[in-house]
Amino acid sequence: MTGTLIFDPMLPWPVLAGVGLLVLFAAGLALWRGLSGWGLRLLGGLVVLAALAQPAYQEEDRAPLTDIVMLVEDQSASQQLDDRAEVTAQAAETLEAQLSARDNTEVRRVRVGDGEGDLGTQMMTALNSALAEEPRGRIAGVIALSDGRVHDMARATQLPAPMHLLMTGHDDDWDRRLIVSNAPAFAILGEPVTLTLRVEDSGAAPEAARTPLHVSVDGGEPMEFDVPLGEDIEIPVTLPHGGRNVLQFTVPEAEGELTGRNNTALIQINGVRDRLRVLLVSGEPHPGGRTWRNLLKSDSSVDLVHFTILRPPEKQDGVPVRELSLIAFPTRELFLEKIDDFDLIIFDRYKRRGILPAIYLDNVARYVEEGGAVLIASGPDFASADSLYRSPLSEVVPAAPTARVIEQGYAPRVTEQGARHPVTVGLGDPETWGRWLRQIEVEPERGDILMSGVEDRPLLVLDRVGEGRVALLASDHAWLWSRGFEGGGPQLELLRRLAHWMMKEPELEEETLYAEASGQTMRIIRRTLDEAAGPVTVTGPDGAEVVLELEEVSPGRFEAVYEGPEIGLYRLRDGDLESVIGLGPAAPKEFEQTIATGAVLAPQIDSLRGGVMPLDDGLPRIRNVREGRPAAGRGWIGLTPRGAFETRDVTQVALLPPWLVLLLASGLIVGAWLREGRR
Repeated sequence: MTGTLIFDPMLPWPVLAGVGLLVLFAAGLALWRGLSGWGLRLLGGLVVLAALAQPAYQEEDRAPLTDIVMLVEDQSASQQLDDRAEVTAQAAETLEAQLSARDNTEVRRVRVGDGEGDLGTQMMTALNSALAEEPRGRIAGVIALSDGRVHDMARATQLPAPMHLLMTGHDDDWDRRLIVSNAPAFAILGEPVTLTLRVEDSGAAPEAARTPLHVSVDGGEPMEFDVPLGEDIEIPVTLPHGGRNVLQFTVPEAEGELTGRNNTALIQINGVRDRLRVLLVSGEPHPGGRTWRNLLKSDSSVDLVHFTILRPPEKQDGVPVRELSLIAFPTRELFLEKIDDFDLIIFDRYKRRGILPAIYLDNVARYVEEGGAVLIASGPDFASADSLYRSPLSEVVPAAPTARVIEQGYAPRVTEQGARHPVTVGLGDPETWGRWLRQIEVEPERGDILMSGVEDRPLLVLDRVGEGRVALLASDHAWLWSRGFEGGGPQLELLRRLAHWMMKEPELEEETLYAEASGQTMRIIRRTLDEAAGPVTVTGPDGAEVVLELEEVSPGRFEAVYEGPEIGLYRLRDGDLESVIGLGPAAPKEFEQTIATGAVLAPQIDSLRGGVMPLDDGLPRIRNVREGRPAAGRGWIGLTPRGAFETRDVTQVALLPPWLVLLLASGLIVGAWLREGRR
């Protein structure tokens, strides 16, 4: 039971102060006038003033509450290194027993794991959640068992009691890690991009000057280099192909280091083309020629060379040949010497007139076989005796003309095969497309028919020839779509996809296997022109294999979702198709820094004068310290008793009941009157 004096004034305290001043003024005036009862008047006024303040004696029945100690146990991934997990568990059990044996003390164990994703040790988050469930006035201290590698210090708040770190790890711990300080998301094909790497040792590392470094691309055979330790290393890398390139850098694990999890770096860089070099060969002026030129010139990433025949040899107008142009067009240079510099050659309504000798066209066929790309936009010339098909190019053209030119309106349609091909899938609603008015009848010899025209005859045929690709458009009326004839159509998107398919862009490959990563989850995507796709074998970083069946989500597209059990490089295989993907960072945040330290938690510990002590020195003694005093010393740590209590009952007794106030006030006033009346 404890008692205190309390006040419950009937008037606000400023008003009572004013009344007190009036009482003093009245007593002083009486004294100045020489009234002998001024003292009794003063006492009577003070009694009334005290009555207005309503003093009372309050007695509380209190029950003491226990002090709470937060015991934070770090169970994150870095705490699984060496013997840290065992040391931490043993220390936690011993401390809990010692704290529970203290008078008026309770223990709250807070277990801290890795945050979701690659967030590292979220100790402050877990501690804040635990503190929110307890009255802060009962917290006597926080004891953390950890290596000190905490990654959410931005969420640290002011603690109500001292915090101490009992640190795991040993003085002779050391680790080696690989750091990639700059890695672009994109790089231009054919141009080297410089990556900056650094291999550094931390802790009690042995003397060493150099280490091997293994570099592999897309999971291929690694190349080995000998690199210095503790220095920035610039490595120029030229990407081998467009799309995603997965580069893996690995330093062999050294004997005695804490972990090899931070000895690998996975870098994923998308290869993009800087410029698309196009050679446009127009056989004669026609409305579609300007459309081709405007389309290609509108793209700033396209370097266009346009070769146009304005005056065919058979035109006899008497103009001397030397007066036809200022300079001779460099046909030999373009078609023999520089042809391999072009990414795409377009023949637009071109027919043989003797301007390009057969040896030039034979070189174009060779260019395709060795990886080049040719697009033929055919007109009536393709059906004539001077057709490109009746030249050395016939070896690469996927369809033969029948010499028939169909002059009638028709709406282009996507074939069943085209509905599965990335070039023509999702081009829009064919019912809204405008008509074309001419089609060259061709007989397909090989390749894939993606679009059809009159009576379902082939309109767009794609084929792979050797290392290169060929596309045949059996009409010269695609320009009607760009002019908006009868509503137009997706000419720009169609031609863009055609060009990218011919450039072997991965997103437009019709037979491909790849995956998209999100955290530890990968979405495996298999695109094919077949009706079904086989199972995919996934090989994890540890060599374990998993076979997954795919489901068709759209025509020609099959998918499966796989949750990777660990971070690292995964290989995908379906028959001859292979792909690689990296899940998560090669070195998670938990393993970026592994040497135990108290520096990270120092701001929280120093704020209330706590301490950092290695568990190698044994468990410290526990003392009680007053608030504001040093809470740690040599071999000991301190807790601050809070003296919290619970009030069970409250009793109040008025010190000036009304009858007593009336009696005292009236007695003093009458006494003053009688004393002054005798005079």
